[in-house]
Amino acid sequence: MTTTLDHTITLPCGVILKNRILKSAMTEGMADRNDHATQRHATLYKRWSEGEAGLLITGNVMVDARYLERPGNVCVENSDDQSHLKQWAMAGQSNGNQLWMQISHPGRQVAKIVSKTPLAPSPVQLKLGGYFAEPRALLEDDIQDIIYRFGVTALGAKNSGFSGVQIHAAHGYLISEFLSPVVNQRNDRWGGSLENRARFLLEIVRKVRNNVGSEFPISVKLNSADFQKGGFTLEECVDVAKMLENEKIDLLEISGGTYEQANMFGTTEATNDTNQPKRESTKQREAYFLDYAKTIRAAVKTPFAVTGGFRSADTMREALLNNEVDIIGLARPFCVEPDLPKKLMQGKIQHLHPYENTLQFGNGKLGVNSPYKMISMMNVQAQVSWFSHQIYRLAEHKEPNINAGLKRSYLKQMFNEVRIATSRKRA
Repeated sequence: MTTTLDHTITLPCGVILKNRILKSAMTEGMADRNDHATQRHATLYKRWSEGEAGLLITGNVMVDARYLERPGNVCVENSDDQSHLKQWAMAGQSNGNQLWMQISHPGRQVAKIVSKTPLAPSPVQLKLGGYFAEPRALLEDDIQDIIYRFGVTALGAKNSGFSGVQIHAAHGYLISEFLSPVVNQRNDRWGGSLENRARFLLEIVRKVRNNVGSEFPISVKLNSADFQKGGFTLEECVDVAKMLENEKIDLLEISGGTYEQANMFGTTEATNDTNQPKRESTKQREAYFLDYAKTIRAAVKTPFAVTGGFRSADTMREALLNNEVDIIGLARPFCVEPDLPKKLMQGKIQHLHPYENTLQFGNGKLGVNSPYKMISMMNVQAQVSWFSHQIYRLAEHKEPNINAGLKRSYLKQMFNEVRIATSRKRA
């Protein structure tokens, strides 16, 4: 039987996804001053649930309120049934789909307005100007505390009605930092060999599994590579994927890049050697990481999703039919077309609009692929702000505004994050 977008899939834990479309995680930035979910989360995810995706994954929920990926993150530090989460969980599963909470620690990728003393495996600072502070190297007690916190947050998600969790081990956040030889320069049992660098992720997976049980879905989001010289490689990704398969996770989602090399936004070429052009096949097939994913898929039998760059129904169907992926991951298109899965499965959409192609302050040295990292980062952040603006509108029962100005969206989000950060300090 051929596999198409509307076919179900049964995960190792026994849970059935009603189709092959995944809304991948996108940070929402809508928590209140106590880092709690709000009515806006429920409104937003009910809208996405009605769009017919089989699986929705939340934006990254923090395990420690001292360290946020951005002001406005939801943070869960309690394993009890929590009413503000329960409302979100119910709304996000109102159409018979799954809603999984992505749980994360940002590591060194914490803005100074949130924390001036971020944590990392080693004190290696982000090379992005003065926006991020120099991190402190984690001590053994710190590491054990964070592993414990992941378990608490996962149990809080389960007890509050979420139907699964995803552990964020990609995009340069803390678990990804442990995997990266560039950031992880430790010489103890948490650094050095890949086995040691992967230990943090595996211990978190084990703690989460112990807390939530064998019938509750656990996913891991993993970089196919960091795309940095000396960083986490495709070959290492394959080995880590095998380790995760041994832990019996239920879904592996592949993406790539970090803040310093933001391939997850399609701003740089998806290749381990940044001096070489992206392979023509990858350009033709759209998805940034699909060539990498083929190698990983050949090594493991874990249900497999790829997120990044899918922009046509034919490409999605071909990837499924060729058994290159089990699930198609989409993110930013959901911001402008919340009912996108329904339209794809009904054949009403063949090509997704590439809004991001026009969303930058300039071209060449002023564009998203600028050789100047701060300019490139500003363009990436401006794109994120524009899509966040669309998310806010959906959360307020409004329609997306594709004519929203890029600069205005960027400045508005900067102001909003400063306001939230200030209100948190007063709380």
